[in-house]
Amino acid sequence: MQPSLHFFTPKHQSLLQTQSPLFTCKFIVNPAKKTVPRNPLPLLSPPAPSRSPPHPEVVEPMVQRERSNVLVPQHPNYPVHLNRFQKLAAVALDKIETSVIMRLEKDYVLPKMVDPEVQISGNFAPVEECPVHHGLEVVGRIPACLRGVYVRNGANPMFAPSGGHHLFDGDGMIHAVSLGLGNKASYSCRYTRTSRLVQEARFGRCMFPKPIGELHGHLGLARLGLYMARAGLGLVDGSHGTGVANAGLVYFNGRLLAMSEDDLPYHVKITGEGDLETIGRFNFSDQIDCPLIAHPKLDPVTGDLHTLNYNVLKKPYLKYFRFDKFGRKSGDLHVDIDQATMIHDFAITENFVVIPDHQMVFKLSEMIRGGSPVVYNKNKTSRFGVLQQNDVVGSGIQWINVPNCFCFHLWNAWEEISDTGDKIIVVIGSCMNPPDSIFNESKDTFRSELSEIRMNLRTRQSTQRVIVSGMNLEAGQVNGQYLGQKTRFVYLAIADPWPKCSGMAKVDLQTGKVTKFMYGTWRYGGEPFFVPDKKQTCNRNGNEDEGYIMGLVRDEKKEMSEMVIVKGSNMEQVAAIRLPSRVPYGFHGTFISQEELRRQVI
Repeated sequence: MQPSLHFFTPKHQSLLQTQSPLFTCKFIVNPAKKTVPRNPLPLLSPPAPSRSPPHPEVVEPMVQRERSNVLVPQHPNYPVHLNRFQKLAAVALDKIETSVIMRLEKDYVLPKMVDPEVQISGNFAPVEECPVHHGLEVVGRIPACLRGVYVRNGANPMFAPSGGHHLFDGDGMIHAVSLGLGNKASYSCRYTRTSRLVQEARFGRCMFPKPIGELHGHLGLARLGLYMARAGLGLVDGSHGTGVANAGLVYFNGRLLAMSEDDLPYHVKITGEGDLETIGRFNFSDQIDCPLIAHPKLDPVTGDLHTLNYNVLKKPYLKYFRFDKFGRKSGDLHVDIDQATMIHDFAITENFVVIPDHQMVFKLSEMIRGGSPVVYNKNKTSRFGVLQQNDVVGSGIQWINVPNCFCFHLWNAWEEISDTGDKIIVVIGSCMNPPDSIFNESKDTFRSELSEIRMNLRTRQSTQRVIVSGMNLEAGQVNGQYLGQKTRFVYLAIADPWPKCSGMAKVDLQTGKVTKFMYGTWRYGGEPFFVPDKKQTCNRNGNEDEGYIMGLVRDEKKEMSEMVIVKGSNMEQVAAIRLPSRVPYGFHGTFISQEELRRQVI
């Protein structure tokens, strides 16, 4: 089975620089009718025809391949640059994988959270790359302020997993909807060409372990040992990162950056035609050599980009730093925490950084005992660290306990003064219960409740209240022009039936009022993204909800995908853009205006 990678360059660095060859995913299914079997072999289908002139590309014909119990091809596709010894070693390691590891894995019943038949089924199944399609059908009118490109990231595994697979394990794919003058729209989607993906494409199959789906127990250790052997023999190279760049997106200092917290970000260029090209792994001009979390925070007032790095192997387990609006990095500030902790998100205020230290921790020793290295530590008390942004050593950080709190995402934070003159830090986030719902099965009903947490910096006491009960609200944001300042509204996905999203909600944080926009029967979406109608200022001269919310929606019955645009003030739809191919459910997105694109670093 040859990789559907329509270019070949023997040198790894040259591969990373190659611009927009066509990748095709190795398994495509009809999402409304099928799920992906444990060891599938694919149907390869060409993209839907474009309304625009043909795009120069090579597309494989639709071919039904015979079913096989083994993912590894009978005639492995070894890159030509391997020497004779490396090829012999590769054959030997492949034999160990197929005859020992995969045979043992077949006897293991996978939990639903890492079972490919669950995790990559329906509209969570991957799709092929799609070159730019112009002249899309638009229902309604695209608001004049929305001139630019909406991009959304997600997991889209290129190769069928041979063992466990978690939704977060898939290769990063960005979907782009370009909005132009004259009510015109176009669409494209491309893999982010990570070092990992490029190397696996050369072999035609998975070569790197899946950090969540496969690294469990003794078989996880075997998978890890197999990878280390391949790396030691020069078959794969992990020195350029092993991340998948599938989670967050941020546009900063003229660059679109694709983020996942297991690697440096990847710089992705948006072309004038609305296509996507991976420029490469981005180290901020040699200023960083460590992964960044998936949710950096862009201060709308200063233009600074704040971020964190966590280390699961050694101290310091956590570092904070930021980049000014010109991209110049501050010094590293080591945040003192007792154990390696999963910190997916954090918050900023005008003067502070607010860092969660919750109950999901990393214990690699659990693999030796047969368990997962991602552990829900019930004996740990959740807390938040409040750090002055101008603190250069971290000695002034204040830790405040907030029991029974796990916020996978934080939507905003700001500073207030109490009646007694105490400074209060207010945090708005979705509190998830059970805390390990994303990683482990539970008999308890999943809840993700929009909550307000108030922390007194003098007394170091906290309070917590649920703003909206009885409704799962996840994935969203506030008006980005008010980030770090007091906001009235937050826009979130209605995560029901979990993990699908049946609509979007506008929540008034003052009154608790919820205004819904429901997608309709058999229609589901993901994260809603708010775009201001005009540049808002933090002195309240404008209405905070003047703007539009956009999101991608899939009609599972009609098998149609579209982008909907909803007016923020009344939560009514103003436009829908019919997309030419299926768009799987994904993660996070952003909007880049025409003005910002003109300043794009190429």
